[in-house]
Amino acid sequence: MYSSDSPFLTDWYVVSVRWTILLGTSVSLALAGQITSPVNSLLLILAAWNIFLIWLAGQSRRLKYHRVLCVAIDVTISCLFFWLGGGLLGPAAWMLLLPLISSGLYFNLLGALVATVGMTIVEALDIFINGTNIIYTLIGAIITLVMGGLFGYLSHQTYTQLQEKRKKQITMRERTQRGETERLRAIYNMSSALTSTLSYKRVLDNALDLSSNALHVESANLDPNKPDMQADTAITSAVLLFKGHELIVGSARHFTQSDMRAIFPAKQGFLAKVIEEGEPVVTDNLSTDPELGQVVGFLECNSIYCLPMRNGFNIYGALIFGHPTPGYFTRERCDVLGIIGRQAVIAIQNAQLYQDLADEKERMMEVQEEARKKLARDLHDGPTQSVSAIAMRVSLARRMIDRDPHSASEELEKIEDLARRTTKEIRHMLFTLRPLVLESQGLTAALQANAEKMKETYNQAVVIQVDETLASTLEMGKSGVIFYIVEEAVNNARKHAKAAQIFVRLNSLPNQPEIAFLEISDNGVGFDVAEVNKSYDKRGSLGMVNLRERTELVNGVLNIQSAIGKGTKIQVFIPLSEDAADLLNNAHKSQQQSSPASISGKNQSDQ
Repeated sequence: MYSSDSPFLTDWYVVSVRWTILLGTSVSLALAGQITSPVNSLLLILAAWNIFLIWLAGQSRRLKYHRVLCVAIDVTISCLFFWLGGGLLGPAAWMLLLPLISSGLYFNLLGALVATVGMTIVEALDIFINGTNIIYTLIGAIITLVMGGLFGYLSHQTYTQLQEKRKKQITMRERTQRGETERLRAIYNMSSALTSTLSYKRVLDNALDLSSNALHVESANLDPNKPDMQADTAITSAVLLFKGHELIVGSARHFTQSDMRAIFPAKQGFLAKVIEEGEPVVTDNLSTDPELGQVVGFLECNSIYCLPMRNGFNIYGALIFGHPTPGYFTRERCDVLGIIGRQAVIAIQNAQLYQDLADEKERMMEVQEEARKKLARDLHDGPTQSVSAIAMRVSLARRMIDRDPHSASEELEKIEDLARRTTKEIRHMLFTLRPLVLESQGLTAALQANAEKMKETYNQAVVIQVDETLASTLEMGKSGVIFYIVEEAVNNARKHAKAAQIFVRLNSLPNQPEIAFLEISDNGVGFDVAEVNKSYDKRGSLGMVNLRERTELVNGVLNIQSAIGKGTKIQVFIPLSEDAADLLNNAHKSQQQSSPASISGKNQSDQ
């Protein structure tokens, strides 16, 4: 016994015909009043055999030599029933048709002809078995030959149609498999091409080119006899990316120069629907669209498909495709473009992360360069000038020793005091470059030590108020950033504010324990923040830039409040968890939208 993945259709045909013969024979016997004849037990055997064959057909199984065995059993039972039931003159002489049909279905025209000859011989033998008249036998033989030829022809036609249908099914299956293979290959090539570059512009160009190629493959798969060879050239496509709150053209195909410079607010029409709902949309007309209706590249397009480029709740822009053929963007094509869109978003994110890393590397180099310049300025303005003054005074004292020893002694005392003050300045600079106390004793001790050195070196009063519980939970990296923010702000206040006191406070927000609040305030002269920001790029100092960049290192938000004659407050909000960072970022965006003139965060320092 053997089985198959597909059903044996011929077995089902034979089983159905056998039931029909059995039913017809039973009706004939009943009409003749011979239904209770012992010979009819052969019909029960044939029925049981047919039930067994139905089970085999339902399981898509066959016996060894299945077709030969089925025809042999049909021939045997039909012959026995024919002879024992009265032959041609009996009520069920047409049982001889069963071998003709089963042989024809199993072995086509040749099988039907062989079975016809065999049944004709059986009818001829009935002359000797039941004494049938030779005329009736001749008529029966003619009828058998005609029926055999007819069944042979019909079985041949049926077999031919089944074979053709099977070939078509195999061809369609192979074509479908080939199409799926081509689609998977196209998707693989697309993914490889999109992820093979970290160039932002090249990612956008690859997304559009691969979309056109993938749709070309899809067109060939949909109709292999008439592939849409215009798929590569007829598609108008574009990648629209957000710049602020508006969409600009990142890359496009078949756009004019004016189209490339177009800006789309995405506040109404087709784009607004796609961006707001975050779902792909298909349309057949853009001529009346308030935004895309002005794009020359889409004027000849009668089918438009647009899908948002999104990842989670973030939408980076939209991919839009147009084609002159109405209804061109079928479900299959939209699915292909959806895959490309998702891969493009991932590639854009990777390119953006790479660009951010490159920018961060460049920024770190600039910070290091600025730190060196700052150290050079501090050395030039402080210790270098002091050392030069010491050298000049020593030369003066050396000349005064012989002429005026008393004045020379006083000058030496002044030189000693200047040397000590210079030593303190140098030690303070070394402390701010690497505060070892921060690593050994923590943030509170480092801030307190910095305040003491400011008092000792510059006679500047600095008051430190730190929540020790909060300070003890801070990571070393955040503690270091907070220390340098305080050091930068206090140093700026010492130089420019002329304040009697500088206050440093670090604690948690009352209602948000996962957000640390740092404030450096003074009662000095203050300044006009807007005026300083307006001309900040022309200033030599980068104090505010340093504050902003260090705030960004801890994902914080910087806010500077000051007015002339009213002192200055520098406030830094520092998230201590990812949820707090999201909350702080959303609150900061809301504040910027409601108050465009706000000087907090990145916007303030970029002005």
